[in-house]
Amino acid sequence: MPPAKKRARSYDPARTRAAVFAQFTGVREAVRGLAPEQLALPTRLDDWTVRDLIAHLGMALTAVHRALDLPAPPKRDVTAVEWPFSTAARAVDIAGFTRGLAAEHPDLDAYLADVDRSLRILLAEHPGTRLLATSAGALPLDDYLVTRTVELVVHTDDLNAAVEGLDVPYDRQALAAATRLLADALAVKAPGGSTEVRVPPYAVVQCVEGPRHTRGTPPNVVETDPLTWIRLATGRMTWTDAVAEAKVNASGERADLGDLLPLMT
Repeated sequence: MPPAKKRARSYDPARTRAAVFAQFTGVREAVRGLAPEQLALPTRLDDWTVRDLIAHLGMALTAVHRALDLPAPPKRDVTAVEWPFSTAARAVDIAGFTRGLAAEHPDLDAYLADVDRSLRILLAEHPGTRLLATSAGALPLDDYLVTRTVELVVHTDDLNAAVEGLDVPYDRQALAAATRLLADALAVKAPGGSTEVRVPPYAVVQCVEGPRHTRGTPPNVVETDPLTWIRLATGRMTWTDAVAEAKVNASGERADLGDLLPLMT
């Protein structure tokens, strides 16, 4: 059964669209000059190469194209915060599709440029309220674009980890949206008010069953930075390692989130 629904956070559609393109542009510019031997490097995603990962970043946006090619669903039945829980079941299919894309597009720069150009045209033609049939369920285009910030930020981090010296920047709005969506997903997975999770400067959520605090400092507090939170939420870093490396500050008997993470893979 899917996690219980939580009231959706609102996102500014114009900022979300700008964030998607800003993060994608940063990736395009950074990978344009990679040498063949760099494209063949392994990544932390099973047996994916850097070439595969770059193709997947394009695929993350062409998912919008594919959804818009389908008939609009009759009604919305999910929120963006439920999307992270839908990814694990599709991992094998996604990997196969990604490798096919990488093989079909030897000129990655041309491929990414075409993705960028065609998405701009599509977004100009369709209102943000247009419902899409996605793997998670039916939701509006504007909400689905919020999930694209997670894909872009997470895989930008994967790229930076794979290629020594590569430093693709993180668009502030894209990082903020990805952080908030994954923080809200934790609150959906573990509803409650006993623990406060802080990811400054972007997100604060209450979660985990137990006594709810009403004022003052909560008895259970977890605090970390945005990239560490995203790595924890997506399985790039374990809770144990994050605590051992002082990437997370956790206090209180209900502040151990190890059994709740990752939220998506």
